[in-house]
Amino acid sequence: MRKEIIYELGNTYRDDLKVYGYYFGKGDKSACIVGAMRGNEVQQMYVCSQLVKTLKELEERGAFMSGNEVLVIPSVNHSSMNIGKRFWAVDNTDINRMFPGYDQGETTQRIAAGVFDVVQHYSYGIQFPSFYMPGDFIPHVRMMETGFQNPSLANLFGLPYVVIRKPRPVDTTTLNYNWQIWDTSAFSLYTNSTDRIDEKSARQAVASVLRFLVRMGVLRYTSHSGYIATVFHEEELRNVKSDAPGILRRLTEPGQEVHRGDVLAEIIHPLEGEVVSRILSPAGGIIFFAHKEPLVMEGTIIFKIIRRLHE
Repeated sequence: MRKEIIYELGNTYRDDLKVYGYYFGKGDKSACIVGAMRGNEVQQMYVCSQLVKTLKELEERGAFMSGNEVLVIPSVNHSSMNIGKRFWAVDNTDINRMFPGYDQGETTQRIAAGVFDVVQHYSYGIQFPSFYMPGDFIPHVRMMETGFQNPSLANLFGLPYVVIRKPRPVDTTTLNYNWQIWDTSAFSLYTNSTDRIDEKSARQAVASVLRFLVRMGVLRYTSHSGYIATVFHEEELRNVKSDAPGILRRLTEPGQEVHRGDVLAEIIHPLEGEVVSRILSPAGGIIFFAHKEPLVMEGTIIFKIIRRLHE
C-alpha cells in the first residue's frame, strides 16, 4: 500500500485540506472507491477505512492479481466533517454537485476538479454516497440511466437490489454521472445509515466490494456468493407520505415485509402526546426506505415500498 495526497487546498485560518488516496497493486487502473464527500457521511468514510485495512492485508498476502491497481479515497470533505456541517462550510455548496469540476472556479469546483483528474481514468468507479432525504435503506447498488449503465455488472456486488434511476438535470454534476460519461463503469453503493456507524451493513458493503473485485479478476480471494439481485427502476417504488405534522413513531424497518393496511408509523402531537395519524401501507411489499428524523411535516416521504407484482 502507498498513501499519497491526491489533492491539497490551502486554508488561511484552519489546517489545509488534504485528500488522501490509498493505492494497492500495480498496473492498469482497475477500480477506484470513493467515500465521504459530505461532512455527515461518517458511515461512508468508515466503510472505506475498513476497505483500506482489508486491502492492505490482502496485498501483503499476495492476493492482488498482477496488472491491477485499486485506489481508495476514504474522505474528500473532512473539513466540514470536523465542524459538523454536511456541505462545504464556507458557502454551503455540495462537492458532489460540482463534477467534473473547474480548476479556476469556486472552492468546491476546484476540489471536484482535482479529485476527478485522479479518479476519471479507472475502469470501475464505486462511490459510497448518501441520500438527499434522512433515512435508512436496504443496502443496494444504484445506477443512473445514462445509456452507459450496466446492470449485469451491478449484479456482481451480490447485494439484494439494483436500482436504476433516470437522472435529473441536477444529477449531471455528480461523480457517478460524470464517471459514466467519461467511460468509467460507475456504481453507487448505499448502506443502512449515513451519520452513524452501522456495523452490519458496513461489513456487508466491504464484502460486496471485495466480491466485485474478485469477479472482475482484480483479487484472488474466497468470498461468499451473496444475493442474486432484484433489478428495478426507481419510479416503481411506492412513496408513502405523512398526512399530518408531528413526532414520527416508526413501527417498521427497512427490509420488513408489509401488507396492505398494515400500520407503518404513527404521528404524535408534539405538545399533547396523542396519536393524530396512523400511516397505513397502501400496498403489500418490502420497506425499502424509512425516514428517520423524529419530526416530520405534512407531505414528507416517510417510506418507500418495493411493491409486490399486481399490487
